[in-house]
Amino acid sequence: MEDQSVLVIGGGVAGLTAAALLAYEGISVTLLEAHHQPGGCAGTFRRGSYVFDVGATQVAGFEYGGIHERLFRHLGIPLPPARILDPGCLIDLADGSEPIKLWHDPQLWKEERRRQFPGTELFWVLCEQLHKSNWEFSQRDPVLPIRNSWDTGQFFKALRPFNLATGCFTFFTVADLLKITGCNEDLRLRKFLDLQLKLYSQESSDRTAALYGATVLQMAQKPLGLWHIDGSMQKLSDRLVDGVLSNGARLLCRNRVVGLKADQFREQWIANVIDAKGRAVEFQARDVVFSLPPQCLLELLVFDELLDNYRQKLEQLPKPTGAIVFYGAIDRSHLPTNCPTHFQFAVKDFSSLFLSISCDGDGRAPLGQATVIASIFTEVDEWFSLEDSDYQCYKQVWLSNILDQLNACLGIDSNTWLHKELATPKSFAKWTGRAKGIVGGLGQHPSVFGPFGLPSRTPKRGLWLCGDSIFPGEGTAAVSQSAFIATRQLMAERGQIIQVAK
Repeated sequence: MEDQSVLVIGGGVAGLTAAALLAYEGISVTLLEAHHQPGGCAGTFRRGSYVFDVGATQVAGFEYGGIHERLFRHLGIPLPPARILDPGCLIDLADGSEPIKLWHDPQLWKEERRRQFPGTELFWVLCEQLHKSNWEFSQRDPVLPIRNSWDTGQFFKALRPFNLATGCFTFFTVADLLKITGCNEDLRLRKFLDLQLKLYSQESSDRTAALYGATVLQMAQKPLGLWHIDGSMQKLSDRLVDGVLSNGARLLCRNRVVGLKADQFREQWIANVIDAKGRAVEFQARDVVFSLPPQCLLELLVFDELLDNYRQKLEQLPKPTGAIVFYGAIDRSHLPTNCPTHFQFAVKDFSSLFLSISCDGDGRAPLGQATVIASIFTEVDEWFSLEDSDYQCYKQVWLSNILDQLNACLGIDSNTWLHKELATPKSFAKWTGRAKGIVGGLGQHPSVFGPFGLPSRTPKRGLWLCGDSIFPGEGTAAVSQSAFIATRQLMAERGQIIQVAK
């Protein structure tokens, strides 16, 4: 049995961030990752001369004062080279009108939305005010959801009078904001919002929390922004690995956790692990930081009387979605002129098709060629109910359907693709270890957002959660924030404070 002070389970961006922060504080840390490389949904894979991002293709929080920039500055490691996305995305509503451009410059975006959605400026002004309040609040490092006096203290330190005013919108949805501002009858605006919010909050406008949605809708504009990492998304994980290893922590890949239990007598946690050589080993630690989706605990954690209610809560979590992702490569000459890096298309059969196209010379494809990643949401259960032969047939049907839509949206001939393959929830389950290959965390409905979400502090002492199902939600910036909260709570339990400059 190996004895460690902290075990971090899962080597995605959240787990790597937690391990790096704790190791920097001098804590003895071991990070266990089931796959052969870290990165999780922000990892990459190769196919010959092509590099594909597994899931995430853009990041936020690289601007000065953004969560990635702050934490990397604190750890003394450089951010990976990245370029701002401008526009952040083109959204085609498939109504014959000009696609909507999410400009980085706030003035250009204001002019764009006035042209695209005339008469809706009051809605956007309200969103901007809510976002400003949210962002200033989050920059003061609150802890949510609150579970003890320390959490309460951190929350009230971050609170300002203006936050109390905007807090009145806690139970509102984005659709409620449309009603308040008299924009509810603008069906084109509603369609745009539904597409964007489904992408970033897993919910439509009538189910996305207003406070969350208001910020999501401002992420592409200064002083924030969306970024494209040169090389691949793996570069973000690689830099975090540097932060983990340079401070003395251990990263053990191909070590799969198969059981987790609390030793109450010794106040320790015991993780049962199958290591890289297929041997059953045990790790013992005072604390465990669990960065996989919390649903995975239902299979791994040995529950006791204290955790019975917690198990029921996990079982009753809203059902997450999965993704079907196409990975392709093509000569750039076949792409539209001045092709942006990110598209979102309203597609009848899929509701939404999100495309990420590599930049020439960014390391993902040879010069003159491009990788193309297209994703749609899907229910996960149907994929796991199929026999293997039926699964393969179903997968081919979906590959054909997505190719047809891609060819139509981009004006591409089906014979021009240099590479094409498809990943399903089964693929993501195998790659990331996520239960049924779920992606994106919990939908950001008012009932599970912010103070009503699943806390990083669990009922069992020494067990902490972080990742895209924990406040503040999905995306590399959000999961890093959740890891920051969990590590601050853990260190506070030990009588230490993590100080990170603004």
